[in-house]
Amino acid sequence: MRFTDRDGFYYVVDVKTHRLGTHFNMPNLTSVERLTRYYEDDKNYFVILLVTYDADVNTITARDAHFIPIGFLAWDCLTVGAWGWGQIQIANASCIRVDERPSRKRWMLELCDAMLEFYPKEVRKIHERLDYFALVRQQWEQKPEE
Repeated sequence: MRFTDRDGFYYVVDVKTHRLGTHFNMPNLTSVERLTRYYEDDKNYFVILLVTYDADVNTITARDAHFIPIGFLAWDCLTVGAWGWGQIQIANASCIRVDERPSRKRWMLELCDAMLEFYPKEVRKIHERLDYFALVRQQWEQKPEE
């Protein structure tokens, strides 16, 4: 969902659900590259609507809802996944920590810090994978043709 408010601020809303009682709860929120481009305009806001619910055979019951700009999510409840440029994820949807005090600038600087820590780890992983496939190739080169 997207909308512009009467003051000219533009919002993109990403709806996420979290079923209580499940064990793997790391929803992707957005690409770090997409968010940084989107936030070049100070009137743009990326907002998450996170609805927590219970479900049984016959009933779905909403238990909680958060409607918050991504910049109000504390970095200790977020992580970065290794898809494309990187995906901001909620580390555990059962543990949401809202911090309404950070400035947008501070939150974005923390995003930059997270990425400057994340990318070198990804480079190390890529070098390990390159080394691995160089060895696999050598093994296959030594095999006789069938």
